[in-house]
Parts: sequence; structure tokens; C-alpha cells
Amino acid sequence: LSWKGLTSLLSWNFPLAIFTGQIAAALAAGNAVLAKPADPTPVIATIAVRLMHQAGVPKDVLQLLPGRGSVVGAQLTSSPRINGFCFTGSTATAMTVNRSMAEHLEPQAPLIAETGGLNAMIVDSTALPEQAVRDIIASAFQSAGQRCSALRILFLQEDIAEGFEQMLFGAMDELSLGDPWAYATDVGPVITESARAEIEDHIDQAAAEGRLLKRLDTPSEGTFVGPAALRVNGMEDMHREIFGPVLHIATFKAHEVDTIVADINNSGYGLTFGLHTRIDDRVEQITSALNVGNMYINRNQIGAIVGSQPFGGEGLSGTGPKAGGPRYVRRFTTDQASWTDALAGQPADAAAVQSAIDTLNRGARTTITTLDLPGPTGESNRWSLHPRGVILCLGPSIAAARQQAEAVEACGGIGLIVAEGADQADEISGILDEAALESLHNIAAVILWSTPDHLADVRRALARREGPLIPLVCETAVRDYCLLERHICIDTTAAGGNASLLAASSEPPLRRSAA
Repeated sequence: LSWKGLTSLLSWNFPLAIFTGQIAAALAAGNAVLAKPADPTPVIATIAVRLMHQAGVPKDVLQLLPGRGSVVGAQLTSSPRINGFCFTGSTATAMTVNRSMAEHLEPQAPLIAETGGLNAMIVDSTALPEQAVRDIIASAFQSAGQRCSALRILFLQEDIAEGFEQMLFGAMDELSLGDPWAYATDVGPVITESARAEIEDHIDQAAAEGRLLKRLDTPSEGTFVGPAALRVNGMEDMHREIFGPVLHIATFKAHEVDTIVADINNSGYGLTFGLHTRIDDRVEQITSALNVGNMYINRNQIGAIVGSQPFGGEGLSGTGPKAGGPRYVRRFTTDQASWTDALAGQPADAAAVQSAIDTLNRGARTTITTLDLPGPTGESNRWSLHPRGVILCLGPSIAAARQQAEAVEACGGIGLIVAEGADQADEISGILDEAALESLHNIAAVILWSTPDHLADVRRALARREGPLIPLVCETAVRDYCLLERHICIDTTAAGGNASLLAASSEPPLRRSAA
């Protein structure tokens, strides 16, 4: 169970931790690795690889390939000698990598991707304001906001908004910008001048529209961006991720929590989420409805710890598995592919397929298994597996499709059989055209055991889709593609008094007591 080779394309914001983590997992699974660091961080990657070689990793199984992504990265993603990719970076770049792989690599070559997010936090009227402000400052502005997990939009219950914002802006005034080596520095520079200019343009536009709430001054030299807070109406105003120290703030009424959750899900991103509340039922209500990989309750939402808080998102925020989780190394291996001849037949009714997908997805919110992970005293860390969504089982023969569906359902997944000769009530007869795969909504993966040419056509069709990356599964072992991981971290010390009294009424809490 191993690949013949693997390439890692890495992000710059954790140039040592992500870099070495991906390489170590790939090597542990028996792969040779070509490691391409991000353009701005070749020095630390060079030092890391040199140390790994000195520690005994053979040079012929780990090679460093620094250089511009448009040159080195493009060569790697178009080389048929590469057998798989592990990528950390933007969603747009992941889609580019996926499309190049579909054109040039074997159709079964997997892509493990951790991508961007529009990470939200909800603070309701029962939250402890001092604690929430502390965690918002850390989540939005630590590392100058240059974390995949950083807080991008804060939803603040309007009943406490005015006083809370005063406290928040006062805490921002205490931040010190300067040399990151200095112990007193809270916020350092952003990575490049082009990044600084892009973030500043976003803040300037908000200021011109009268939406700038707070902005700190910057040092006279360096690529600094002053931490800023901007007013927005909600998720509908979050068109892209601003990868810097910018916090967007929206207010909400107590009865609008479910709408906010739906809006977060509808954004398509699902990396991290934060919640500050002292109502246990609200924690359950919100976390059980969200499609987000890592959720943090009554604490900051950055700094995931390997072994305690496995990290990774879903939807537009990644393919899984979670880095540092119990399923991570296994994804760096591959089972034997199953091949059968492609079949001719009548085209499947795409509308009927979409209707069946929608019906199955409506019943998909179940938990397959949970695992309590170790962590600090006063903190609960629970990892769980859930159905990824509807898995299309395309055979191509009806016998193969039923075997695929049986394997999917045996591990708790949701399979839909679409194959010539299907004659059961929950099956759809016909051959699903590649064009239909470009437009079907809410599919999680496609299983197909066909000829290499047929598989290549299907892989290219899936890569042309907009939205989440959809894997093509050619292996007989399908479990890793049927389930997704979520993690909830709760600061169990943060109740701050008798929270049961706050939940005594069936109505949502509206406003904090003056006491």
C-alpha cells in the first residue's frame, strides 16, 4: 500500500510545521518525496531538508525543489511521473493544480489539499466579554492574520454590540506592531509588499464606503498592515478571503442564529469556526448543523495541536484527511485499483440522478463514530466521523456498482448506484455522461472501475467543475473517501457562573444583566 512517489506543494505561513508534517507522513507511508516550498520561504525549507538528510532520510527519497510556483510547480503538476500531490494554499491554486493533474497524471493520482476559509465566530449575549475579546484579538490578529484558521468575520449579538465593540477596539489599541523578534511585539509585518498593498486596498475601499470601524497606525518602515475592523452585513459581503489582520463585524438578532449557520454553510467554506456562549444547548444546536472541520467553543480558533486538534476543512476548504489525525498517514497510501471494461448503454437521466442526490443528502447528518483526544486540563477535544455526502457508484457494470455501494454503506457512507442494468427502486439505470458530472450538485466523490481512457475522461470532467474538489476513486478500498472528519474543542472552564440559569427560558437570551 504505497505510491511510487509524491510531491508536496507547501504554503508559506507555516514554512516549517506544514512542510515537515507533510513530508514525514509521506515518508512514513513509504513514498519518495519531491518537496516544493512556497516561493517566499525557500531558506527555512532548505535548512529543514538538510537536517532531515543529516538525521538519516536518504537523499534519493527526499529532494528539495525550490523555485517559482509558475515554473517549478507547473512542471510538477504536468509530469506523468508524479503519482500524487499534497498541497496547502489557496482554493484557487488547488483548483489549478487539480485541473493540471487531470490533464497530465494518471487518473487515480490523489490530491490531498488544505485550502482557504472564510472563518466565522458567533458571540451571543451570554458570552463573557473579557474572554471573548481576548480570543477575538488572538484569532484575528495574531501572526498578522496570516493563518488559514484566522477569524475573518465576527457575528456579534446586537444587544451587547455597542459596549462589546468599545472593549474590543480598546484591546486593539493595546497591540504593539513591530519586529517579530521582539518579545513585546504583538503584530508583525505581512509576507510581501504585494500582500500589503492588496490588504490595504481592501481596507481603503471599506473606509471610502463608510464601513471602517477601527484601524491602527503602522511603523514607518516594513510591510505592515494596521489591524482593522470593518462593518459588514453578513456572509453575503465576504466575497474572498483577506489574508491579513482584518476583522469583519456583523451584528445579529437573537432569533437569527440559524440563519447565520445556514449562511456559513452556503458560503461553501468549512475550515474553522468559533463560538462564545454559556448555553450548552446552543453549542449543540450550532455545531451539529455546521459543515466545518474545526470548531472552537469559548476559546480562540487558531493554533491547532497535532494529536489533540487534527486540522483540516471541508467543501472549498480542503479534501481531507485532517493533518495530525488518525486517518492522515493512511491517505498517503493507495490500494490496488480495480479495472473493468467500459460499457455502452442508454444515457442516465441526469435530472433523476440530481433528484436522488438531493433526497439522500437531506438525511445525511449522522455521526459514524467519535473519539475523545488527549489535551490540556480544562479542555475537551472530540474528533468525529460523518458521511461525506453522496458517493456516485458508477460501476461501470451493475455488479461493480452494487459492490461499490455495499462498500460505501458498510463504512457508514451514502452510495447512489447509476449503472446500465439497474433495476432496483433505489438505483438509476443508464450510463452517466461525463458532461453531467460537471453540473451535478452536492456529490462528494465518484467511484468508477473502468478503463484508463474512460477514467481520464471522467477525471477531467470532475476537474472542470467549480466548487469543492471531487475525487475519482479507482480503488477497491473506498472508506477514506466516504467519510469526513470534524473536531470540536471546548474550553470547559469557561462557563463563568451558573449557566443553567441562562438557559432556563425557552427564549434565546437577549441581553446581559447590568450586574
